Amino acid sequence: MTERLPGRLLRGFSGVLCAGLVALFAVLVGGWVFTTRTGAPGPGPGMLLGHGLAAAAAVAAQLVADRRAGRVGALAAWVVVALAVLVLGGYWLF
Repeated sequence: MTERLPGRLLRGFSGVLCAGLVALFAVLVGGWVFTTRTGAPGPGPGMLLGHGLAAAAAVAAQLVADRRAGRVGALAAWVVVALAVLVLGGYWLF
């Protein structure tokens, strides 16, 4: 049985958010390396740890969302969305 369109869209959207969190973490690590070598201010350990943990949790949840259908997969996709909202809202808006 194939998954219906809303489920596929949710899983695709959460996949994009998951990839964005991983890319953001990679950029922050690159910025941290650059700023530690130049002595400029940059991202601190709290920001790196928070983004790294959120990216790892998002990847784990996205793997579940991609491999499970139904409510479990949808819940895992919503976990990815919630993680993205929390990280972006917590670190970048407030």
